[in-house]
Amino acid sequence: MQLTPQIAARFMALTSGHLTREYPHKLDHVMDGPADVLAPSVLHPIFHGSFDWHSCVHGWWQVLRLARLYPDLPEAEQVRALAARMLTAENFAAECAYLDRPSSRGFERPYGWAWALALHGEMVRHDAPWARRADAFARAFADRFAAFLPLQTYPIRTGTHFNSAFATVLARDWASEHDPDLAELIARRAQDWFANDRAAQAWEPGGDEFLSGTLCEALLMSRVLGADFPGWFDAFLPDVAAGQPATLFTPATVSDRSDGKIAHLDGLNLSRAWCWRGIAQALGPNHPAHAIARSTAETHLTAALPHVAGDYMGEHWLASFALLALESA
Repeated sequence: MQLTPQIAARFMALTSGHLTREYPHKLDHVMDGPADVLAPSVLHPIFHGSFDWHSCVHGWWQVLRLARLYPDLPEAEQVRALAARMLTAENFAAECAYLDRPSSRGFERPYGWAWALALHGEMVRHDAPWARRADAFARAFADRFAAFLPLQTYPIRTGTHFNSAFATVLARDWASEHDPDLAELIARRAQDWFANDRAAQAWEPGGDEFLSGTLCEALLMSRVLGADFPGWFDAFLPDVAAGQPATLFTPATVSDRSDGKIAHLDGLNLSRAWCWRGIAQALGPNHPAHAIARSTAETHLTAALPHVAGDYMGEHWLASFALLALESA
């Protein structure tokens, strides 16, 4: 299963429809006093849609990426018009000012940080007046990673927004082009955290997880180990070629897509597809696990892709993870 113009058009139309939808909204906002009781659009003049800040950030990443890949689609022209209206220097200055608040030190760490860098990495690929307007915004998050990672003695392995491996995969992808020192720091921390992991038990999925802690870790190590990755992977998941641990090969069941936490499991299926495809590529076609990794990715995509739209609890974010998976084919 691959990205097509039809899927791209559907995703752009879907996501453009909620990037400026202010409510319902879930704030990540520390209030220091009554003056901080403000509407989402006042606090965040760009990223106040899509139910929450980070979903709006990666929603912008998604539509801009699709508009670049399929520039002649009518939906791409609509994305460019929306970008011209929203991605102004003044609006980015206000987003940066929010980050300067003392109470914002941990704002969206690390998930939103990583998606902010991914968004910047996409914006600069465009020939548009707004292409470099997120430079200071991205620098703020890169500096946050550089300050925080040396302090993070232990990785966070849970499959939600706090997962260390997922965030550092995205951050490293950005840093490899824009900040070599940060890329090197991420590589060192990945080694510190994960180099000696063996025979992962894969106690997942958790009931509200949208990331595979096991597979995100493997994907990160594939990025930082290069040619040494297959040897590490064989020790980390020694029975993959035999389909074990079985939970990593079985799409999660989603019992209620109107429940935002349970709906996370559709995202788990999509993020697993992304991870399995990336792992297969890093292992190479001659590795014993290559075929099962590829087929498992397809199984997970098939299970989740029909549910990208339907209920806003999934609709406000799932298309971005579908794009990650589809583009990694």
